[in-house]
Amino acid sequence: MMTFKTLDDLTDIAGKRVLVRVDLNVPVKDGKVTDATRIERVVPTIRELSEKGAKVILLAHFGRPKGEPVADMSLSTIAPDVEDILDHRVQFAADCIGEKAGTAVTAMNNGDVLLLENTRFHKGEEKNDPDFIKALAVNGDIYVNDAFSAAHRAHASTEGLAQVLPAYAGRTMQAELEALEKGLGNPKRPVVAIVGGAKVSTKIDLLMNLVKKVDALVIGGGMANTFIAARGTDVGKSLCEHDLAETAKKIMIEAASSGCAIVLPVDGVVAREFKAGADNEVVDIDAIPADAMVLDVGPKSIAAVNEWVSKAETLVWNGPLGAFEIAPFDKATVAVARHAAARTRSGALVSVAGGGDTVSAMNHAEVADDLSYVSTAGGAFLEWMEGKPLPGVDILNQAK
Repeated sequence: MMTFKTLDDLTDIAGKRVLVRVDLNVPVKDGKVTDATRIERVVPTIRELSEKGAKVILLAHFGRPKGEPVADMSLSTIAPDVEDILDHRVQFAADCIGEKAGTAVTAMNNGDVLLLENTRFHKGEEKNDPDFIKALAVNGDIYVNDAFSAAHRAHASTEGLAQVLPAYAGRTMQAELEALEKGLGNPKRPVVAIVGGAKVSTKIDLLMNLVKKVDALVIGGGMANTFIAARGTDVGKSLCEHDLAETAKKIMIEAASSGCAIVLPVDGVVAREFKAGADNEVVDIDAIPADAMVLDVGPKSIAAVNEWVSKAETLVWNGPLGAFEIAPFDKATVAVARHAAARTRSGALVSVAGGGDTVSAMNHAEVADDLSYVSTAGGAFLEWMEGKPLPGVDILNQAK
């Protein structure tokens, strides 16, 4: 069980300079933010601190500038969107350290919000350099981390600052950690995990960790074909990593020894081409035509997965069950997601989803607001599911 300080532990902060690490690494096209979800997630923390009279100083990265200023990776692009969504004036400083940052911080009044320039414009950020940490810390009295999505990186603004300033979890970080604790840390059983997506190779550590922690592991998407092929079944032209057959067998053996049921498709929706509206048919998984590919799981498989979801008290979900971006190969993902959402709404299920395409899949199924928690933290969410340490979280647990 993790213990960490939250904003509830912060008192008398009027006039205090609070360095808040947020995630503003949002998609931008033609200079406009196309998905503001991550900005929206950090609004409660910013607003709460501002309303309590703190001087709120935002730290964030944007893109991969590799330690050098890059014009189209300036957070000045994002500042207007932060201001609009926050409904509060947001000032901007053209650097995150040094004179430009210091002058802007000094000019702040209580309740003001200031966004500092991209932390990754300095090499010291990703190196977690002590001198860079000090240069950041000189402008703050308190450190708040509200960027779980960057917590798997031991960078200056995600881990280093917590070593030198009183450290707290922001509201988004708090919600994420509490959801993850319910998901795998200390879950109600039975626990069912759904893992989909294209390749086993990207999720070996994840699968090996989950089979030791959950009661049933549902495998879907292209990666299911690798497991099916490993059992000796011909998967036709389906996406399949045949060279990972032995790895798939090891995962199944580990699951058996851990008492974890592996749930694989028993039927599939196959087509000869991968395009919207392609001619398709449902076949049993041992009758896949040699010239066809599986693009979704079939109705019998959906029923089997939903039966497991009905038994579960906790559900952890990463990755779609089929090629949900293209109709009609979204049926399984949508059907199972809506069943999970209904059980969550009834109070019978704790459901935590995230990583990769999962957020898009849950939005497509129109259930993102009905699950217990949907994480926008791709890499950090996956590393948590893999059981790996997250430096930005661990330091909060250690911080005094």
